[in-house]
Amino acid sequence: MSSDPWQGDASSLVDAFRSKQLSPVEALESSLKAIDDSPLNAVCYVDIDRAMEAASQADVSLPFGGVPVGVKELDFVEGWPYTQASLVYKDEHSDIDCTMVSRLRSAGAVLAGQTTSSEFGGTNCTNTRLHGATRNPWDLSRTPGGSSGGSAAAVAGGLLPLCTGSDGGGSIRIPAGFTGLFGLKATFGRIPRGPRTQIGPLTTAFGCLSRSVRDVARFFDVCNGFDRHDTLSLPRVDGWEQGLGSHDLHGLRVAVEVDLGAAVVRDEVRSLVTDAAETLIKQVGLSRENTVIEIPNGGLEWALSNSVSLLAGLGDRYPECNDDLTPEIQFGLNILLHTFDASQAAAIESLRSEMNDVMAKAFEEVDLVICATNPDVAFAAEGPLPTSVGGVDLVSSLGFEKALVNNAVLTVPANMAGNPAITLPVGFVDGLPVGMQVIGRHHQEQLLLDLALAFQREKPWPLPPRLDANTTVSLASPESR
Repeated sequence: MSSDPWQGDASSLVDAFRSKQLSPVEALESSLKAIDDSPLNAVCYVDIDRAMEAASQADVSLPFGGVPVGVKELDFVEGWPYTQASLVYKDEHSDIDCTMVSRLRSAGAVLAGQTTSSEFGGTNCTNTRLHGATRNPWDLSRTPGGSSGGSAAAVAGGLLPLCTGSDGGGSIRIPAGFTGLFGLKATFGRIPRGPRTQIGPLTTAFGCLSRSVRDVARFFDVCNGFDRHDTLSLPRVDGWEQGLGSHDLHGLRVAVEVDLGAAVVRDEVRSLVTDAAETLIKQVGLSRENTVIEIPNGGLEWALSNSVSLLAGLGDRYPECNDDLTPEIQFGLNILLHTFDASQAAAIESLRSEMNDVMAKAFEEVDLVICATNPDVAFAAEGPLPTSVGGVDLVSSLGFEKALVNNAVLTVPANMAGNPAITLPVGFVDGLPVGMQVIGRHHQEQLLLDLALAFQREKPWPLPPRLDANTTVSLASPESR
């Protein structure tokens, strides 16, 4: 038997346990060894003793019985560090499990380790003063994205078959797109965010990073459903995995708007997404419509809406803690403190209202919207966030603000309006993965999963070779940030 960690999906690992092909302890040991050897810097904490105990007692009849799972750094796990990827909280620990983690435990998951995140989930580059840069398995000089960058790197890099993620502005879809994985951002409220739920800014959805559609379906079977700690969470829906492949997709109306009328998308990325969209339309018999979608631009308002919650969380630690923060967070808080007033608060609400109306109008005319997930391939692991696409500078043509938010303008609309959205791997540019995003109507995740399943069967997505200690990379120290 190979000592390498399991390279299939989590569901097939459970099947291997049940057929006694290997044991949960063996699978965990292989993953822990791979994590220890890996240059990806995807896992920042391992809970060896408790994980080994859980693996030795695993009930493999459960949905994720014995599967080693990574948990994103922003999720509560009882007894684990709760740093929020920040030096400000480097000594903090959680005394609770979040609802999602509690449900994963009940489903038999073995919580193996904590995956890295961008600080407070604030950027789509996972590089912090606390942990340094997390790296993309396809090219160690590039980022896996963020904020669920460690989860994406761990799954795509062969360390763990499944990791949790969260998506408040693209933080599941962006890293999935950068690392060649499948990702689902569900309808807002599908998986509860509690306990200790932060209400604003009403955009973050919990989910996972995975190697297959069925893993995502199984994950939502386990984790979805109302919890009183999150008053905005949705009622439970059953049958996610059992219902795969059962929905009639023929004739669904689709708009293909690669840039959503707002982003600057690299030509090679546009070409791949357009070709993949045409393949999917033909494959399942979708009806292409000529609907025009033009997403409103509100980069500054979007950033400020998130910074308000961040400032509230820091409390009286700020501004004394400023030097412990990454430059991106410092920048956002500085803008907030020097520009935020009643007119900006009003602009945020106006933007949200306008975005809701644009998305609602689009889904009155179509059932699905296809666009790119990211405007370009993954950028440098250490950052900064790029202000160019395909090597073409955007600052001169768009201005700094619009150039900076171009990185997330394709994913933010589904968060602001609460729509479900998936990203599918569709090919490579410069040897790096490209993702295609499909946005759906509220509460219709199962249709998106069936679209993804059909696409995966037609074009199975490859994983990069597993990386080990023999792979070298020049690592920047956390202090260099």
